[in-house]
Amino acid sequence: MQPRKIVILGSTGSIGTQAIDVVDAAPHLFEVVALSAGGGNLELIAQQAVHTRAQAVGIADGDAGSLEQLINAAAGQAGLRNFRPEIFVGPNASTEIAAIECDVVLNGITGSIGLAPTLAALGTGATLALANKESLIVGGSLVKAAACDGQIVPVDSEHSAIAQCLRSGTPGEVDKLILTASGGPFRGRSREQLRDVTPQEALAHPTWDMGLMVTTNSASLVNKGLEVIEAHLLFDVPLDRIDVVVHPQSVVHSMVQFVDGSIIAQASPPDMRLPIALGLGWPDRVPRAATPCDWSQATSWTFEPLDSVAFPAVELAKEAAKQGSTYPAVFNAANEEAVTAFHGGHIRFTDVVDTVESVLSEHSGSSELTVESVLDAEKWARTRTHDRLATSAR
Repeated sequence: MQPRKIVILGSTGSIGTQAIDVVDAAPHLFEVVALSAGGGNLELIAQQAVHTRAQAVGIADGDAGSLEQLINAAAGQAGLRNFRPEIFVGPNASTEIAAIECDVVLNGITGSIGLAPTLAALGTGATLALANKESLIVGGSLVKAAACDGQIVPVDSEHSAIAQCLRSGTPGEVDKLILTASGGPFRGRSREQLRDVTPQEALAHPTWDMGLMVTTNSASLVNKGLEVIEAHLLFDVPLDRIDVVVHPQSVVHSMVQFVDGSIIAQASPPDMRLPIALGLGWPDRVPRAATPCDWSQATSWTFEPLDSVAFPAVELAKEAAKQGSTYPAVFNAANEEAVTAFHGGHIRFTDVVDTVESVLSEHSGSSELTVESVLDAEKWARTRTHDRLATSAR
């Protein structure tokens, strides 16, 4: 059997680098044919290109000549004299890379800029291993209409867990989806106690090592709100049948409750290589993709209800999803701008979600969901967030 041909978008990020680890551990199963990244670390993507022997490399920002020189240098060190991958540069580079013929496109880009690459990947008929939740959230029905049945395989640990649990019953037997949340660094704190937390504290996640935006979103539980929207879209389960429970150990990644009262959970030590491997190999499992739980050691798993007063982001995300249209795009864009303002020292931590709520209340939605209407809504949301924050600072 020939290895599956893999395209990795966002190759220099956390998901992308771990995906290459998965490929390295199973070269008989996977072969990387193309890579793309933002361009902030040209040396790394050059090294990745040589390491994987990728046929094409794309960067959103940077100079093609500089990247080519770095690839040539890395290739020389590896003894590859004639290694010359095709290079794509510019804002559409990831979209062009996503359209390259392959078996699986792993979209590990962060943010809604992943929407066009997601649509391009779906247009090829390849399986889309989706770690870029924002493209589904802001694209909504647009992405769903572009996808064939079963073409999108989730890579977020929570949604990968749900996909695995759903194998235990038929769609008609599903009662609820239960997403687990670690609770982040501020678990147990009241809203009043959250007012004066610092950006450094918000980045001290107890379990996962992520970038600034995702880590801060995990601290505010905005990330969990986005995951609720993603679960609703991926699995066609109504929002009022999707719950969130706090599980600080991050071993149970999510659960499905069935109509007879049974609850099926997927558990494993926190390691993104497992859902990445499953996304690349779906529906087959990749042997030894990650280390399992150690049952020779005593352990305890705890679960707590979500404090929606201290962390209102989940309910706010549900409201945005109920409105549909471009409301989820506004939710996401306003949050990104507010998080940037928080890390710049301009607003308090609790102001982040409050600002998102205010901007959402002013939005009127779009009559038709298109890439253009999503981009327009995001632009409006970012401008309105800036204006609101500037006014409150005066």
